[in-house]
Amino acid sequence: MFPSGVAATLAGHALQASIDVFGVAVPKTVFSAVGVLSILVLVGLSAFFSSSEIAMFSLPAHRLESLVEEGRRGARTLRDLKADPHRLLVTILVGNNLVNIAMSSIATGLLALYMTQGQAVAVATFGITALVLLFGESAPKSYAVENTESWALRIARPLKFSEKFLLPLIVLFDYLTRIVNKVTGGRSAIESSYVTREEIQDIIETGEREGVLDEEEREMLQRTLRFNNTIAKEVMTPRLDMTAISEESSIAEAIEQCIHSGHARLPVYEGSLDNVIGVVHIRDLVRDLNYGEAAAEDLELDDLIDPTLHVPESKNVDDLLTEMRDERLHMVIVIDEFGTTEGLVTMEDLTEEIVGEILEGGEEEPIERLDDDTVVVKGEVNIEVINDSLALDLPEGEEFETIAGFIFNRVGRLVEEGEVIDYDGVEIVVEQVENTRIMKARITRTEDYHDAETDASDEAAAEGEHVSTEPTD
Repeated sequence: MFPSGVAATLAGHALQASIDVFGVAVPKTVFSAVGVLSILVLVGLSAFFSSSEIAMFSLPAHRLESLVEEGRRGARTLRDLKADPHRLLVTILVGNNLVNIAMSSIATGLLALYMTQGQAVAVATFGITALVLLFGESAPKSYAVENTESWALRIARPLKFSEKFLLPLIVLFDYLTRIVNKVTGGRSAIESSYVTREEIQDIIETGEREGVLDEEEREMLQRTLRFNNTIAKEVMTPRLDMTAISEESSIAEAIEQCIHSGHARLPVYEGSLDNVIGVVHIRDLVRDLNYGEAAAEDLELDDLIDPTLHVPESKNVDDLLTEMRDERLHMVIVIDEFGTTEGLVTMEDLTEEIVGEILEGGEEEPIERLDDDTVVVKGEVNIEVINDSLALDLPEGEEFETIAGFIFNRVGRLVEEGEVIDYDGVEIVVEQVENTRIMKARITRTEDYHDAETDASDEAAAEGEHVSTEPTD
């Protein structure tokens, strides 16, 4: 028999070697082993949810549809999950936060067995943070970026199971986040596009700088992005430059007009140019005149007129291209709000908006670059094109889109050859005028423009330094 003091001491050590869990004495070593194992499992779940977010929202929509068509395993489940991106994001966030909080709690409780409460909290906080950053965030997200498609397919079904398992919490937080978004006047970032048009522009420019794209490819891609925001008025041949023919003209006169103008198609008007009734093609004129069954004197222009469309000057060219393609039209007439003919748009005009100017014969380039800071442009060249060419910021107004319109708007009267207009360090010289039209202008970025850019950059940098060094309370 042990003395009473020794017996009490042994009994105390025996009690410290076990943990009371719901009234059951569990050895401390077993409790610790279970705790460590739980933390390892939770780290794995944290990695799962973190990588899921990257894989799910990095997978392009067009690839998702292709995977479904290919019948890949998990593709349909993946499509179902991405059908509601807000619910998907809430599922991932709820799962990830539950896992990380549980991990921190278990670690704190486990360490409290071997050290003081304050020490346990400090060690658990820094230890779990390091563990999560390395193995629950950084490594799995890097893997998901490199293997987006395969990983998204692999985790689709486990993620769907997680959504069902956590359904009450997901429904609750899904509802609460939508309420918060309405109150704050915002919306979930996941519901908006991850890539904006501006970011695509930056990617294109970066591609050219890195040598992935050449200059022509970059320009074509940028023109394609601008295409959606272009209207018929910006691409049309203006009324003053239109070549048209009266319906009362003979077939021979119509052929002669086509040859002299250099156009295969001509609009046909009745009475005046404000009443265009259709279009004739030189192919039909020559065929029916020389090889048709009817005698030449019996042929009338009315018999060879093809119908055309009249579209408002504000019509989007993307929609117009679709409509012309569906109706198999090569020329449409542009009218203003009063029904007056403003100009015409051909399929070639729309094509040039994407591929660039298509020059014929001795036709001159619309923009001739003299040096890095100077170009000579035709009067009808769009201001946006000039801005891109010289890296300028000339404004576009509601009344004009061309450099000729800009000059008239600045001067407020008819101009003569040789006149000079200065605008914020940009010098514009009127080089050629025919009647009242500005045919050519020379545009130069002066030293004042470069100085203004430098001053603006220095001012922005100074403001940034001022903000960053200002003491705070």
